[in-house]
Amino acid sequence: MEQTFTQYEKARIIGARALQIAMNAPLLIKISQEDLEEIKFDALKIAEIELESGVLPISVIQPLPEKKEEKLKKVKEAKVDDKELAQKEAEEEKEIEESGEIMELAQPEDEGDEEEEAGSGDSLE
Repeated sequence: MEQTFTQYEKARIIGARALQIAMNAPLLIKISQEDLEEIKFDALKIAEIELESGVLPISVIQPLPEKKEEKLKKVKEAKVDDKELAQKEAEEEKEIEESGEIMELAQPEDEGDEEEEAGSGDSLE
């Protein structure tokens, strides 16, 4: 039975074997001198040829997912009453008021005053 590898497993196997070949490990298949010159003695190409020919003594153990015997429990959502929700929101607003200052909404006339002040100092007239 021939094992099929994922692209990541192939990359890892070819990379490891190419490193061995680059460090003068003996080749596991016979490749003619002409073929070696054609692939320019590339260790990755040689490792790829060895993997495709099936001579590499490498196997990958792929673990199976664990089987669980327990039943799934239905998640119970707490029902929140509208009155309780409004009360919680009111409490949060009260805490925010007490803990810090509340920013007021910008009024158009306030922005106009700032522009006039900034504009009066920059005019060249």
